[in-house]
Amino acid sequence: MRLDPFYLIVDSAEWIARLVPLGVKLVQLRIKDRTEAEIRVEIRTAKAICSAYGCQLIVNDYWKLAIDAGCDFLHLGQEDLAEADLSAIRAAGLRLGLSTHDEAELEMALAAEPDYVALGPVYPTILKQMKWAPQGLERLREWKARIGSLPLVAIGGLNIDRIDGVFVHGADSAAVVTDITLNGDPEARTREWLEATARWRAALPS
Repeated sequence: MRLDPFYLIVDSAEWIARLVPLGVKLVQLRIKDRTEAEIRVEIRTAKAICSAYGCQLIVNDYWKLAIDAGCDFLHLGQEDLAEADLSAIRAAGLRLGLSTHDEAELEMALAAEPDYVALGPVYPTILKQMKWAPQGLERLREWKARIGSLPLVAIGGLNIDRIDGVFVHGADSAAVVTDITLNGDPEARTREWLEATARWRAALPS
């Protein structure tokens, strides 16, 4: 499996409606602190938009709602992995991405046979409080050596200037949140990301 090198993460279908039409091909819907009914609507709306624009939607955490909505890709953190029904997820045909932050979590992730592994935070991040220190680029190289052909997603503190560094050190995809959503012009910043990742996209096998 291949992932687009530009991995956008947003917290609403409204963001997806704004940014996916610009050419985004991979987006994660990561919603916190909303009711189940609200999240169900957000997932279905996001799915419809992504389908219209040929964008891969990845739903964060809410695996039951993702199954109900007929989604095909899910991302779980380690706490969510411990509580999720992997048999039900696989039976529904969902592909699975997993977060990792240390060696123990990587072992747990690999035991679940995911479709990709994410490592973070690579750099300091303001997205949320993290008990892990920034991993750095060399850790990306180590993780890639461990997981082989499995796609590796770099996340945490990424911006335009750091894109090439994560790819050179083994990442297959660069995930971004605040560098776009907190930018004064998110659409323009998204276009910059698309341009900056274009040569890495061109290098993907056809």
